[in-house]
Amino acid sequence: MGQSLLVKDIETLVSCDEEDRVLSGVNMLVENGVITYIGRDMRQADKVLDASHMVVYPGLINTHHHLYQIFSRNLPEVQKMELFPWLRYLYGIWKNLNEEIVYNASLVGMGELLKYGCTTCFDHHYVFPADGGDLLAGQFAAADLLGMRFHASRGSMSLSEKDGGLPPDSVVQTTTEILRDSQRAIEKYHDASRYAMHRVALAPCSPFSVTQELMCESAVLARSFGVRLHTHLAETIAEERYTLDHYGLRPLAYMEKLGWLGGDVWFAHGIHFNDDELRLLQQTGTGIAHCPISNMKLASGIARVPDMLRMGIHVGLAVDGSASNDGSNLLEEMRVAYLLHRLKSSAQAPDGYAILKMATTGSAQLLGRDDIGSLQTGMAGDFFLIDKRRLELVAAMQDPGAVLATVGYKQPVDYTVVNGCVVVEQGRLTGVDEERLCLHANHIATGYLQRKNEKEDSFQ
Repeated sequence: MGQSLLVKDIETLVSCDEEDRVLSGVNMLVENGVITYIGRDMRQADKVLDASHMVVYPGLINTHHHLYQIFSRNLPEVQKMELFPWLRYLYGIWKNLNEEIVYNASLVGMGELLKYGCTTCFDHHYVFPADGGDLLAGQFAAADLLGMRFHASRGSMSLSEKDGGLPPDSVVQTTTEILRDSQRAIEKYHDASRYAMHRVALAPCSPFSVTQELMCESAVLARSFGVRLHTHLAETIAEERYTLDHYGLRPLAYMEKLGWLGGDVWFAHGIHFNDDELRLLQQTGTGIAHCPISNMKLASGIARVPDMLRMGIHVGLAVDGSASNDGSNLLEEMRVAYLLHRLKSSAQAPDGYAILKMATTGSAQLLGRDDIGSLQTGMAGDFFLIDKRRLELVAAMQDPGAVLATVGYKQPVDYTVVNGCVVVEQGRLTGVDEERLCLHANHIATGYLQRKNEKEDSFQ
């Protein structure tokens, strides 16, 4: 660090601040990773970006992903499945994960996120096969190489098929093992300081893959260290039937019983909530990561996002796992979210700018951060730039705050900046050789998928 960056002569700056300011003809200075000046005066800096034909936006923030799933996407066997059978099939692949696979999949997924304007990624990793290595170390190494701000999770599964859960025995662990490694992960990787590049959350996978004991003990451990809590919830009707059959409670009531509500908790999906449950989320400050493309692909349903936003429930945006989305593009997620809710809710749907705010300040709130998500002095230097001089954007900039959701932007951005460092330049990653990464990652993925087929053949 130590380098300064000046973004000069910005044609349009969409701040996403509390006043929703859109500025023109300003300069923005980033020093030591922090925005120190926005105004009309010219300042000196080590590096200068000319933004005279650019729109500058706050970096997008992805609040739920499964980066390891990138190497198991677009498989013909699962393209028509819903969540539970989809998971049962894919666990047969995922049980072969190791640190090399997770590292390379993370490079690919985070690289795509960065190329489409996402500067912070939370990843929900919960598959920890025996002898797989330090999977979180692989993820943080990938984030550091690319320059991405990264929130990892020490996820977990403790309820196998023989105990009434979904995952196979080979990928579950005991509560003692999980809690011990969860504490290790927090102590080794979590940085609670402002502008931190590394943070950790505890994230048991779901109500149908972990025990009540693990959920309760994870909450106690997380709160003793001041880290956040995350899990999947209310994603499908099948999950609702599961918690009713096993615990006599709907999913949210089950979470309430286990102490899993509050401003330090956010759930992925949150599709199947009734009115009383929405009020409970509102009253407790519990957040929701909205994953529209995944929800559509797996036929899970449509989250009540218009109602949530109207009630002041904290909502962020997410791409979800690359096997339930097949991409890591938060710009695409924004447009799909906008269109999905227009289709479902018409005039009650969030407008294009509200979707942008969901992907920036809303997502930052879910991750417990007040140092990212908007462009103003004192905030982290995380943002992306788009050149307006494109055929696809002709006559589209009457409302620059809404255009990413209403018209959409379907190609890599011109620049992505994280912590004051340019990590995407002219649409290309600066931290890695993309061609070499593609070749190597495809090689790793091919071998990984073949291992499942070889094991299946051995039983025939």
